[in-house]
Amino acid sequence: MDELGDLRLFVRIVSAGSLSETARRLNMSLPAVSRRLSALEDRLRLRLIDRAPRKFELTDEGHVLYSHARRIVEELDTTLAELDGAVATVGGYLRISAPNEIGRRHIAPICREFTGIHGQVTIDLRLSDVRQDVLDAELDIAIVTKRPTDGDVIHRKLLDSRRVVCAAPAYLERAGTPQTPEALSDHNCIRTRRGRLVHDTWQLQGPSGPHEYPVSGTLLSDSTDVIHRWALDGAGIAVKAYWDVCDELDNGALVELLPDYACDRISLYATHVTRRHVPKRIRLFIDFLAERLASLCH
Repeated sequence: MDELGDLRLFVRIVSAGSLSETARRLNMSLPAVSRRLSALEDRLRLRLIDRAPRKFELTDEGHVLYSHARRIVEELDTTLAELDGAVATVGGYLRISAPNEIGRRHIAPICREFTGIHGQVTIDLRLSDVRQDVLDAELDIAIVTKRPTDGDVIHRKLLDSRRVVCAAPAYLERAGTPQTPEALSDHNCIRTRRGRLVHDTWQLQGPSGPHEYPVSGTLLSDSTDVIHRWALDGAGIAVKAYWDVCDELDNGALVELLPDYACDRISLYATHVTRRHVPKRIRLFIDFLAERLASLCH
């Protein structure tokens, strides 16, 4: 058995507050998490967590192990980070997740540029429109659009921008240009789906304050890339992050609509696990990323 790995898992379980949340964060099955915890308890011949229905509580022995295990994990991470910092050249493995579209369009080229400068660094870039927690799948950096609140995660804001309502000139020539948010109900609006939730209202800020406007249409997707492609093809009106469509707004492939009605703001954060000493490759990459992305602010 990997005793250090089991201690890390135990610390994660306590931090998450439940086995199911631990399984979600680590992208493991609930039975797998439960089996590993039970195996650790069997090996120690101790009950570490009381986990009856609707109850999750450390035993006295669990409290003792957690205090030591957390210190061991933190000290090991600190030692590895200090060793990393003592090396003149930057090297090692970076596991990074990012939203699909900005990841493909902007972050992937930045990763390529970074490894061109630091040839001893290997970057494993994972793109998904499903929000990734930096604790999931042992990530080094998770790039997210919602500021994390987990105390085990620290963050740095990379971008602060806005969403825009937009459409291709071909669609506007065919269907007309909406002059008010209420007119959106007469148009084919491309909607976003997240799991079973369909975003069929768009919030816009007008002279009288924020208001939600119902929208409908023949196309919806959970892929920001697909929604972008449909909008470019003239299939309908979409709401997109400015950083995803700034090039097309500049060259006229897309047109911003309802400029007097502001959409909500959107931010991009780089997150990583709290450590006393952050590995040099993580610090350098986040600095590099922030510098390269600065031009996308609007």
